[in-house]
Amino acid sequence: MSSDGAPESLHGLDGKGLRFGIVAARFHQEIVDRLLEGSLTTFQQHGVAAEDILSVRVPGAWEIPLAVQAMMSRGDLDGVVALGVVIRGETPHFDFICAECSAQCAEIAVRSGRPVGFGLLTCETRGQADARSGGAAGNKGEEAALACLEMTAALRSISKS
Repeated sequence: MSSDGAPESLHGLDGKGLRFGIVAARFHQEIVDRLLEGSLTTFQQHGVAAEDILSVRVPGAWEIPLAVQAMMSRGDLDGVVALGVVIRGETPHFDFICAECSAQCAEIAVRSGRPVGFGLLTCETRGQADARSGGAAGNKGEEAALACLEMTAALRSISKS
């Protein structure tokens, strides 16, 4: 995945008074921990209070959508960030996990009317995952939190129109 064409950082986003959830997989925990730190830091840098961030760990990417749905069902969160890593192996398992997690998270966002910041790394190698979790390619956990913040602002703007 390339960052070519990614929007510039949105420094004016204000998360004060907003509440967010983060679902983070334990599989490839070292990498996901960096994504999680990126999301937490980004939310807090944009004014979201630490006590307004609910974080939960799940076994792996397959379990992410169910936890995202449970968080959305609470009704008190403005959005949820989904974080995980799937690295291609020797079987088609990779394709099924990535496709279903992506599709289900998108469906939950549309159904709930609230954003799901999608920070699932789908990489060919461990090196690619390392690069995207705080290395040369940035931190996709930060980007997922920013997307969640921006979509929250956009949806609020639409509803006020």
